[in-house]
Amino acid sequence: MARLWKVTFLAPLFCAACSIGPRYQRPVAPVPTALKEMAGNDKWKMATPGDELLKGKWWEIFGDPQLNRLEELVSIQNQNVKQAAAQFLEARALVAASHANYYPTIGVNPAYTANDAGPNTGRGSGTSQSFSILGLGAWEPDLWGRVRLSVQNASANAQVSAADLENMQLSEQALLATDYFSLVAQDMQQAILLNTIDAYAKNLQLTIDRYGGGVASKSDISLAQTQLANAKAQSTDLRIARAEFEHAIAVLTGELPSSLTIGTGKIDGPPPSIPIAVPSQLLERRPDIAANERQVAAANASIGIAKTAYYPTLTLSAGPGLLSTNLSNLFTYASRVWSIGPSLSYTPFDFGRRKAGVVGAEAAYDATVAGYRQTVLSAFQEVEDDLANLRYLAEEAGQQQDAVVAAEQALSLEIERYKAGTDSYLNVVTTQVIALSDEQNAVTILQRRMTAAVDLIKALGGGWDASTLPSGSALRSTNKDDLK
Repeated sequence: MARLWKVTFLAPLFCAACSIGPRYQRPVAPVPTALKEMAGNDKWKMATPGDELLKGKWWEIFGDPQLNRLEELVSIQNQNVKQAAAQFLEARALVAASHANYYPTIGVNPAYTANDAGPNTGRGSGTSQSFSILGLGAWEPDLWGRVRLSVQNASANAQVSAADLENMQLSEQALLATDYFSLVAQDMQQAILLNTIDAYAKNLQLTIDRYGGGVASKSDISLAQTQLANAKAQSTDLRIARAEFEHAIAVLTGELPSSLTIGTGKIDGPPPSIPIAVPSQLLERRPDIAANERQVAAANASIGIAKTAYYPTLTLSAGPGLLSTNLSNLFTYASRVWSIGPSLSYTPFDFGRRKAGVVGAEAAYDATVAGYRQTVLSAFQEVEDDLANLRYLAEEAGQQQDAVVAAEQALSLEIERYKAGTDSYLNVVTTQVIALSDEQNAVTILQRRMTAAVDLIKALGGGWDASTLPSGSALRSTNKDDLK
């Protein structure tokens, strides 16, 4: 018996260094030495260690107070972010629950029993009773690292949830910024149309006056009226689009669409320069990549958990208590009872069940590694796409501005020719349509540039860093205030 107890208590010490399952190593992912679309780009350069990279409130780089105010509400009131935060708290609770398995379970079972055997049982007649307060303690030493691996698995999954929370917050913030720039672009388009409607109304009056003077035809008046009505219809259509963007922004900020009103705005200038880290740092700055990497770590721990099924389970239990047939002397020394002893559980044959579990865990690990590498590839694709968009849209903006200037000059000349009677009103209408289209296209390109800038910031991780993921010890806390 003494030898058994020695084995029971010394086994955990000898097996503390036992490592069941593969040691985790971060999987290798394809990382370019340089970004292709950075070449020849004078505006977006790779940041050096001394440069200030994006961090925290990345939207402030656009310098729009109204956007800043709306973005602040996302972290506080957005319901998708709140849902992700609650899921993170749930994942942290699972870490604490797994860590609790390092310690024994202790319980108490007070009971009262009364019975009457009856005269035909041969035990005599009369009622007997018993009072008991029995304790129960059980502990399963972590001989093979099953608990340790479970804690590692739960911690990695909680870190996945933490990264998912950050990714959800970044996605909602980026969506709000995109919707906001779309909304103010509608305001800019509306301003163009209002000026155009005013100009068309003056042209209509000019045509009516010329018709009264006998130098214009009735068809010219019809053309001017049609053009003015079309411009008003476009203006109404813009109001519909603006209202929809405003409603979408309200939901993103956790407000009812009826309770949020956004004032008229405009986009001031082209998008700002965005500092870009070296490609290898992108792996640490995107929450979705961090989430996938932590999924790989969790899958690696799952392999170890599956392999521990091959080893026996040792349980140490003890049961001190009190037992008496009389409540008055239940708490006396003579009422003491106790039990103690180890138990060993082992399954020598399961017809391949454990092997299948290990094979399945290894396959799941390989799948998560592939998913991680695919996420990395997609991340670099997004960065390259956004850099290309910004570069070519900047070129297109310059070309479009040249078209706007040329169209305005052509329109001024055409109106003068019409006033002088040397050209038809149809040519004036055609030139006006071209000029309006060029101005509208210029605003659309500016909107696309701002959207591409937001997309690039999102592709770069929005200033987030994997070092902010909570550690294993921090994850064991179940205090909701720790989320703030």
